[in-house]
Amino acid sequence: MFNKVILVGNLSKDITLKSGGSMTIANTTIAVNRKFKTQSGGMGEEVLFIDITFFAKQAEVANQYLKKGSKLLIEGRLKLDTWQDQQGNNRSKHSVIVENMEMLGNKENQENTDNQAKNDNQTKNDNKYYETDNDTIPF
Repeated sequence: MFNKVILVGNLSKDITLKSGGSMTIANTTIAVNRKFKTQSGGMGEEVLFIDITFFAKQAEVANQYLKKGSKLLIEGRLKLDTWQDQQGNNRSKHSVIVENMEMLGNKENQENTDNQAKNDNQTKNDNKYYETDNDTIPF
């Protein structure tokens, strides 16, 4: 069967790293937004919080470079976790096991990019404008 999940969102909490024996595991939660049109014609928004798990080297990389608020694209597989709570009730939740990830930047990077673009525009606007006569253009 085919089990593939692709999500783009922001981490809603910092990564929790666990090392046991030869395996490193990193857990966190990604917040994924969906905007939609309501029946009344307005815009609504739904936010899903999905637990995600990284393994091995990818867990170490995620722990080093990602933090709460980091924007991330992940590809992985859906997993169903089941357990019994203290009252003996059966509980379950879905999570995603991350197989591939792409860091899309964070607010700091976006602000730095925006500031750089403003500085570039100011530099371009500082260039002098020279009036030319159409007769001096060789074509």
